Amino acid sequence: MSAPTYSLFCMGNPLLDMQVRNGEKLLEKYSLKANDAILAEEKHAALYDELVAEHQVTYVAGGAAQNAARGAAYVLPKGSVVYTGAVGDDDLAEQLKAANKREGLDQVYLVKKGEKTGACGVIITGHHRSLVTTLRVAEKFEKSHLSSPEVAPLIENAKYFYVEGYFLTHGVESALELSSKASAAGKTFVLNISAPFIAQFFSAQLQQILPYVDIVIGNEAEAEAWASANGYADPKDLPGIARTIALLPKVNASRSRVVVFTQGAEHTVLVTADKPAEPKIFPVNVLTDDQIVDTNGAGDAFAGGFLGGIVAGKSLDDAVLAGHALARACVQEVGPQYPQPKITIL
Repeated sequence: MSAPTYSLFCMGNPLLDMQVRNGEKLLEKYSLKANDAILAEEKHAALYDELVAEHQVTYVAGGAAQNAARGAAYVLPKGSVVYTGAVGDDDLAEQLKAANKREGLDQVYLVKKGEKTGACGVIITGHHRSLVTTLRVAEKFEKSHLSSPEVAPLIENAKYFYVEGYFLTHGVESALELSSKASAAGKTFVLNISAPFIAQFFSAQLQQILPYVDIVIGNEAEAEAWASANGYADPKDLPGIARTIALLPKVNASRSRVVVFTQGAEHTVLVTADKPAEPKIFPVNVLTDDQIVDTNGAGDAFAGGFLGGIVAGKSLDDAVLAGHALARACVQEVGPQYPQPKITIL
């Protein structure tokens, strides 16, 4: 029996989000920033038990690439998207599978028995969210899983690949395996920077993988962090930063690199290496405060809509608009979820 054919193969850290509101005191207690994403340190160890004991927790399927993959699956025909990452054999993993099934996303997890699935504390204050991730088994992903009989044919058949920047904190070998294969086969590899600390503290890993990357996605904070880490003169110059990244060396030079930077409710910037002096600016249809329920996962929703557009053969312009539309729908839900019944994005 032949393996299923998925157009889009995604890889990242599967996490269950533990989301609480009115978290101002938590920010102060654990020295967190209102709009940030970090890996948990020893000083954050008690946070997760405190969330459960003292707050009303909303559990939502998370993990940046998994959120984006669910978004792409939401807008594409059934059987278009598959996702991999490492989970434990626990209830958290079962909750992730159920959420994926709702959006039509299939998964080929590496399941490690006796291990705990990763979690992310999401502290909401107003329209901001602070993400504190404990990776647990997610950081024990093994490159050999990509060559397993279950997964290797899916990689062979896919035409598009997506990896979150968070994965580079532990899985750069696996990311390089996937990106170099995609590049050699003339397939499209997309990387999301995912968080400022990736650009700041994992610059070496980014430099390793960028030569194989066809499309880079990020937001203004990640662009600024990349600019500061790489000595770019003006860290607020989004078109200039996008142009610099677009023009970095590329192994497969047959296709121009594309860089897309979002800015929440502000305009999105897109630059292509073949027309670096002509950045495209896409305004965002701003929602009113009372329309916004939760901004957690909005960036991943943009990535999911954008990926869906690209996989569906849409133009870059239309893919950005699809990203905007899915992000707009996402912020009117609780956490990184999408409207049910389904709405038409593409």
